[in-house]
Amino acid sequence: MVLRKTAIGSAATLAVAALALAGCAGPADKGDSGPASLDLDLSKLATTTPAGTEPIDEVKWNLPYEPSSLDPIFAWNYAENTATANLCESLLRMKPDLSLEPGLAEKVEQPDDTTYVYTIREGVTFWDGNPLTAEDVAFSLQRQIGPDSSTYWSDYFSNVASAEVTGPLEVTVTLSEPDVLFAQAMGSAAGAIVERAAVEADGDAFGTPKGNLQCTGPYKVAKWDSGKSLVIERNDAYWNAEVKPLAKQIAFSFIADESTAINALSTGDVDGQFFYLPPAGLSQLQKSDNVTTTFGESFVFWTLAPIGKDGGLGDEKIRQALSLAIDRTQLAQVVFQGAAIPAPTIAGPATWGYEEDSFASAFEEFGVEADLEAAKSLVEEAGSPKEPIVLAVQGSSAVHEQTASVIQAAGQSIGLNVETKVIPVEQFGNLYFDPAAREGLDGFFTTNYADFADPLGVYSFFESTNSHDYIGWDGADAEISKALQTTDDVERAELVIDIQKKVTEALPWIPLAYEPTTMIQSTRISGAVPSFAYLYAPWAVSIGGTE
Repeated sequence: MVLRKTAIGSAATLAVAALALAGCAGPADKGDSGPASLDLDLSKLATTTPAGTEPIDEVKWNLPYEPSSLDPIFAWNYAENTATANLCESLLRMKPDLSLEPGLAEKVEQPDDTTYVYTIREGVTFWDGNPLTAEDVAFSLQRQIGPDSSTYWSDYFSNVASAEVTGPLEVTVTLSEPDVLFAQAMGSAAGAIVERAAVEADGDAFGTPKGNLQCTGPYKVAKWDSGKSLVIERNDAYWNAEVKPLAKQIAFSFIADESTAINALSTGDVDGQFFYLPPAGLSQLQKSDNVTTTFGESFVFWTLAPIGKDGGLGDEKIRQALSLAIDRTQLAQVVFQGAAIPAPTIAGPATWGYEEDSFASAFEEFGVEADLEAAKSLVEEAGSPKEPIVLAVQGSSAVHEQTASVIQAAGQSIGLNVETKVIPVEQFGNLYFDPAAREGLDGFFTTNYADFADPLGVYSFFESTNSHDYIGWDGADAEISKALQTTDDVERAELVIDIQKKVTEALPWIPLAYEPTTMIQSTRISGAVPSFAYLYAPWAVSIGGTE
């Protein structure tokens, strides 16, 4: 099988972005007291920072909340994946430029559209010294197969019939029908491998502060003091002799409050943090001589996810009206301080990993301009509903609060009553998976993302059986099903472009902005990977001290 390469930063993508996206701004000026400003030339988004040069005993890195689990099958959120990316390796690996390469599987063959044969790398050991076996690989995949599995990656395994050991270092995965996303998902945490014996010994405690975790990565868990910190330490027996991290330990803190995190970074109490939303103090950090601010390549988008067919956003015309009333350029410049790009579609240019020219041409048809008159007409056609639209807002997040204010103002301008309900950051992730957590809500804001460079990875969210389709929209089910089974890139691109048009019209999610990764790093260190790859690959192995 030939792994697809991303096409981020190419001339066609940049040309379309420059023409289609409003709100371009110049690079940040440390002497400017105004809001932070990001150069929207996508080719200037970073994939790496200069590797550190000096050994360092400890790097202090902050997570926006404490992980609920380090078991990869439950690692579907920012703090969890930020930690596990250095611990648990996948069959494929995402490189900093967002392309895929061999990981724990040194070779992948696809004899037909429903069969993948993984040759497992020889000489790999778990942290406890036990060798990685084909049985461990098959087990790690098997625990995600079937309706009774509790994995958060179930959508990628919905068409997997079996994962079986077929040789001493060989595992064969058989699909019930072709699924082009499964193979690519093996470069995410969905393809992470754990030790079978450790899982069976610990049961539900596996990957928690009360249990064990056994993976193969360049760092291993040293201590998890629940509620306080998580310390991972260098795995000196790491199988890849070419990788020798300079940092002996990474100590993760769990500071949720943005202001406290900004102060900790500014004073040196914390050495770094990835922000999945740009903090209110971004301009303060950009002016600081104690830290560097890096914007990285990213699949992330900021969106409003409606909930329920009968909810306040269940009517397509109301969704269309609210979308037309939103000033996305203002949102990107003011709420995101310039560190975002107004989004006319859900999946952005970074996902165009194949048939880029076709996606670029289709992208030109969409715009981000507000149209209040058209929005008011749609509200009237929908019967001018008076019931409030209740949106969830994540606590301790200025971007959530300010975006809600923009949406409330947009709604008010066209006769819609928009209210908000604050959800604590520790509980906000439940909205993605728990229907009970969504009760009483009509929508929530989410920084969601593609897991690899294929727009179908995003638009498959809107198949009516998908766990991300919170309103049960079924307007592209046939096209999505067909695209998932289409291995020819040209044919699949045509289908995905059609799906994109239907999604952008019906708005099962309302696109708001595309987000680069925002990474803050102390000047005493360098080397952290600032691109989206930090969620799925060991981003800390190149961190070291600076002279």
